[in-house]
Amino acid sequence: MDKKEYSRRKKIIYSFICDKLYTPMKLKELCIFFGINKDGRDSFKEMLDELCLDGKIELTKRGKYVKAKEKEIIGTYIQNPRGFGFVEFEESEEDIFIPPDEINGAFNKDKVVVKILSSPEGKRVEGSIVRIVERAIIKVVGVFQKSKNFGFVIADNKAFLEDIFIPKEKCNDAKNGDKVLVKLTSYGGNNKKPEGAIIEILGKAGDKGVDVLSILKDYDVPVEFPEKVLNQAGRVSKGLLEEDMYERRDLRDIMMVTIDDITAKDLDDAVSLSFDGKYYELGVHIADVTNYVQENSALDKEALKRGTSIYPVDRVVPMLPPVLSNGICSLNEGEDRLALSCLMKIDTNGSILDSEIVESVINVDRRMTYVSVSQILEGDENEALKYRGFVEMFKQMSELSDILRRKRHDRGAIDFDFAEAKIILDENGKAKDVITYERTKASMIIEDFMLAANETVAETFYWQELPFVYRNHDKPDNEKLNFLASFIGNFGFSMHIGEEVHPKEIQKLMDKIEGCEEEALIKRLTLRSMKQAKYTTSNSNHFGLAAKYYCHFTSPIRRYPDLQIHRIIKECLRGKLNDARKLHYENILDEVAAKSSKAERQAEEIEREAVKMKKAEYMKKHIGEEYEGVISGMNRVGIYVGLENTIEGMIHVNDMIDDYYEFYEDRYEMVGTGGGRCYKLGQKVKIIVSSADTHLRTINFVFAG
Repeated sequence: MDKKEYSRRKKIIYSFICDKLYTPMKLKELCIFFGINKDGRDSFKEMLDELCLDGKIELTKRGKYVKAKEKEIIGTYIQNPRGFGFVEFEESEEDIFIPPDEINGAFNKDKVVVKILSSPEGKRVEGSIVRIVERAIIKVVGVFQKSKNFGFVIADNKAFLEDIFIPKEKCNDAKNGDKVLVKLTSYGGNNKKPEGAIIEILGKAGDKGVDVLSILKDYDVPVEFPEKVLNQAGRVSKGLLEEDMYERRDLRDIMMVTIDDITAKDLDDAVSLSFDGKYYELGVHIADVTNYVQENSALDKEALKRGTSIYPVDRVVPMLPPVLSNGICSLNEGEDRLALSCLMKIDTNGSILDSEIVESVINVDRRMTYVSVSQILEGDENEALKYRGFVEMFKQMSELSDILRRKRHDRGAIDFDFAEAKIILDENGKAKDVITYERTKASMIIEDFMLAANETVAETFYWQELPFVYRNHDKPDNEKLNFLASFIGNFGFSMHIGEEVHPKEIQKLMDKIEGCEEEALIKRLTLRSMKQAKYTTSNSNHFGLAAKYYCHFTSPIRRYPDLQIHRIIKECLRGKLNDARKLHYENILDEVAAKSSKAERQAEEIEREAVKMKKAEYMKKHIGEEYEGVISGMNRVGIYVGLENTIEGMIHVNDMIDDYYEFYEDRYEMVGTGGGRCYKLGQKVKIIVSSADTHLRTINFVFAG
């Protein structure tokens, strides 16, 4: 029997079994029905087995074949402003395309049940939303428009496609042009608009800070702390008590400094260093926040709920109340503070020969900034004179930093070193400039020392086999890396992709492209091929750092996982981590890791959206101006162009009026069908700013000339 006939017969059997006119039958009964003799029974059984494997039919406990129950596929719906959407899944790289007429009332980020409509080979799977499991959007931020007998709100969220009807009695005295927070009372459907009630007026659209506040409210981020939390923070922040220092290592006589951005107020890490000509004694001293934030207290519950501090352009939304994070928990100059200190003995090859983690009392000698330390290391005599007692230590820090960085590089750690945008705001909170943030030698010193401490702590507790929260970064999928390897071949670069890729292969590529025109582009595509780092309770290495053991230990003021593992460390040091406490942590840490990972992703998204909005605000003042940029991406809709200051805009294919262009995804090229003009990734082009929209957070270009 040929494949075509075999496939035809399978379809007949499937149709028969799924027909409601027929009752379920056993194998023997089916053979009799289809006239299958003994010789053909094995082949017939093989067809039935394949249909079972395909999930089309099932075998009951009584040995009868029935139509398979339709499995519910649950995922998160992501709405596109153009009317269609996708359903994404946490454990799968593949998403499902949802056409506009198959959305069935779902809103952005709803948890939904989806069924597969089609799964053509080599093309995106299409589906239909059959049920909404959980609504994600309960509150919506937008601009209020008032009518005589009612009002409506135009949502800021570009994925929210419909205006929201507001009954007159639920307008809450809002006026035209107000930015408002709406609580949805109905999600609409059957030709009815969504309906809601205004619960908060944020201010007039365009007023200082209202734009960023709107983003925070749109993500339902708690901006203010509950009164109970503030009262508790006020009670525990009065000052350092004598009993708090009992049985701690007194390190107040050791010279140490904090090195941070000039605007930083929550200083949670200090560093000390000495060198005897053979060994470096590095101390990384982290604020002991757990002394003030007790487990299951109101402060602790609020910190877990927030998960992380957020930094959206013009403000900080802290994880802990400022009275703590900027006060007793901050390692302020000249003040006694409680800390957890990771003390490391390091040789001149960068190997950590010995380490100790201790509860300590410290006193920071100087509050340094990245700018100041960098100036000293660059030979600024005035700055060196100002801090003359510390200059030698800073030089030793620079030496050790180089050693540690070189050692990480040798083992294969990847350093993407992207240019980051810094938004300069005027006195009214408007974007007046966008510049690239310069990575300084001083910031690299702190980065290297924090990485060393994080790895040391992770390894120490891994070998003790205690419940812990690790920071893992899984290996990338080979499919994505194979695409990357194929793509970079267009620029004359190559990389070896075997069954298992080592981070050193990625690092070698980063070294090869350094300084070339395509560097930023290839770095971006390489980063996209990487998986997202996350918090877990099992250690499975950190691919990007090429580290066997890694955790987050160094920022308990602004990251909950750091705060959580500080508790475990302290209980271990005090000999209180008995079986009952181990079981307690085993029961709670999976949830802590999952919530922290989710909070981190949301914080990054908020910060990214705020930056995009401010970039659009800045470019609105430069419409009609010409710039040179590099093609940084493309799809069927158009071409993305990145400028030197990190601003990126799109040239819509409809605005490429000199020809009709087609996009070739396999080689990422946009080619004119008439004249044959070709645009490629990495190509330098001149553009003119055509429009910018702070509401949609988009910037549009057209080609110059």
